Amino acid sequence: MQIKLNSVVFISYQLSFPNEEGEPEVVEIVDENEPMVFIHGLSGLPEAFEANLNGLSANDTFDFTIQAEDAYGVVDPNAIIDLPKSIFQIEGQDTSDMLKVGNFIPMTDDQGNRMQGMVVQVGPETVTMDFNHPLAEKDLMFSGKVIKIREATAEEIAHGHVHGEGGVHHH
Repeated sequence: MQIKLNSVVFISYQLSFPNEEGEPEVVEIVDENEPMVFIHGLSGLPEAFEANLNGLSANDTFDFTIQAEDAYGVVDPNAIIDLPKSIFQIEGQDTSDMLKVGNFIPMTDDQGNRMQGMVVQVGPETVTMDFNHPLAEKDLMFSGKVIKIREATAEEIAHGHVHGEGGVHHH
């Protein structure tokens, strides 16, 4: 059985990206005991990631690089914004621990979308936050192995995610 649209795919992998010296730096390891499971075509992963897995079978290995523009894009300067420090105040709590450069803070925009922002700079009145994806501008280097493949059920396809082993359990 080969990976195609609506296959449920179990993979182990490691993700690296080139650091400033161009050497691969491993940022994430998913091992076979806790594989990543997704429905091919509905994974929400960059299309280029899925395209590289098309047609692979169980036990096949893969090793590919996705260029930044096909992954999480380039850094958008408009996604780096100054916010008033007051919005980070939580009554009766000291938020100075939270407001450290490099910290990620979950926030919600005007439309109620959840997003992660990284603290870039903390001034006396404002906090500069970067809402770009942390992997923006990075070439992503994936190497790994296909553990198993099965057909997705109609219900899984309708819900857009895997049920049962490795998936979402509905109660």
